[in-house]
Amino acid sequence: MKKKNTGKKGFGGLFLRMYISFAAVIALFAVILGVLFMRMFKSATINDYQKELQTKTVNLANRCSKLNKNKQKSQWITNLITLQEVEGLEIWLWSNKEAEEPLWPDLTEDPDETVLGQGYVDAVKACFSGEVQINTTYNSDKGYTALLCAAPVYGPINEANQISEVIGAVVMSTNVNEQRDVTNTGMRLITISLIIALVVTVIVAVPVVTAISAPISRIQYTAFTLADGDYSARTGIKRNDEVGQLAKTMDFLAGKLAEADAERKNVEQTRRDFFANVSHELRTPITVVKAYAESLNDGVVTKPEKVKQYYARMLNECTNMERLVGDLLTLSKMQNPDFVVEKEPVDLRQIFVELLKMGGTLADEKGVKLKFKKPEGPCVMMADYGRLRQMFIVILDNAIKFSHENGTVYLELQKVGDEIIASIRDEGVGIPEEDLPYIFEKFFKSKLRQNAKGSGLGLAIANQICLKHDGKIKVESEKDKGTCFTFTFHNAVEE
Repeated sequence: MKKKNTGKKGFGGLFLRMYISFAAVIALFAVILGVLFMRMFKSATINDYQKELQTKTVNLANRCSKLNKNKQKSQWITNLITLQEVEGLEIWLWSNKEAEEPLWPDLTEDPDETVLGQGYVDAVKACFSGEVQINTTYNSDKGYTALLCAAPVYGPINEANQISEVIGAVVMSTNVNEQRDVTNTGMRLITISLIIALVVTVIVAVPVVTAISAPISRIQYTAFTLADGDYSARTGIKRNDEVGQLAKTMDFLAGKLAEADAERKNVEQTRRDFFANVSHELRTPITVVKAYAESLNDGVVTKPEKVKQYYARMLNECTNMERLVGDLLTLSKMQNPDFVVEKEPVDLRQIFVELLKMGGTLADEKGVKLKFKKPEGPCVMMADYGRLRQMFIVILDNAIKFSHENGTVYLELQKVGDEIIASIRDEGVGIPEEDLPYIFEKFFKSKLRQNAKGSGLGLAIANQICLKHDGKIKVESEKDKGTCFTFTFHNAVEE
């Protein structure tokens, strides 16, 4: 599989899609918010100005009413001139001719729609009815659209009925275009601010999107690297969020793949070693049998004694091959995870008594003594009698084989609480320290002469039998002082 360069930190597809999406959402949000804000600003500005104009008009009308009451016409004229200069507003004063005491007829004029426009006339007439009017109309005299406000001017309170009549009207007017210019200036400022905000958002979006897309791209790159068989790859991402959890999971998966790959390689190497060892172990006896068979078949050997000797050797080699194949089948069966030994209550004392009988002949040939330290009571455990017997036979056979002539092999069996401890110790040549870690591996044989005829499967089978009985094996050995195998089982049964 060709590795894809998806871990680069450039502007890749993921970054570009996220960046466009992020920028589009922010831009859309900013535009909508900007449009709404500009509409609200325009509406609020106009409404505020209208309220301000209305307040000024009503205050001026009240001021006019007060000056009229106090007979201060000249003061009104002064205030009016000052107000027009300061505020820059058009101000008119109309007198209600139908009132009992009209407002300063010499300072007022009649509403003339031909001069100002119908809007002014309507506003003034409405004021004479006691209403405050504010609207937009065309100023015929000035030639522009005007925003005007008209407020009634009340005369002195009538003591008879306590009702004050409308004696006139004050009208304030301003050019709407001026207000529109103010509003448009504000709108331009808002638009400029919106554009600047969008530019800043686009710039800020780069590190924000990178912070999200870069780890995801790194995880993707790690995944492709793992797919190519490089199980040392790791994301290297340390974050406390969902992306960090994903990276942590990816690194965990990488670790598991590395372990599985190492195990696979180990199994593959074991398989190769297995076939190599089997081939090696079978090649010698097959070669011997073939050589003897060819000699007999070709008539090279004719003496009865030699013929008998050849047949005996052939039979011995066949027996060795049969034992080797049997050991291989046994080991293969024991290493199968689905294989379960059939257990029943077994007293280990019976097995050790049988060991003494079976090993006695081999021990006598070397002059080796067997000493058994019997337990005070029964040592019963749930076990497969035949398998345990096979395991202890392997250990005892090695102990005798590696003992010095006229040496001693010590067998001991004891029960401590719910544990049963069995040991077989010799005083022989011992196991080299460098060989101890490998003695339970298949086909491992030390270079000692006593091990020349061994298959290297005995201890491997013994170890598997012990494991199937949930036991542990401890090996202690010292050169030229002997070796001790100690077995510990935790499933003792009370009689």
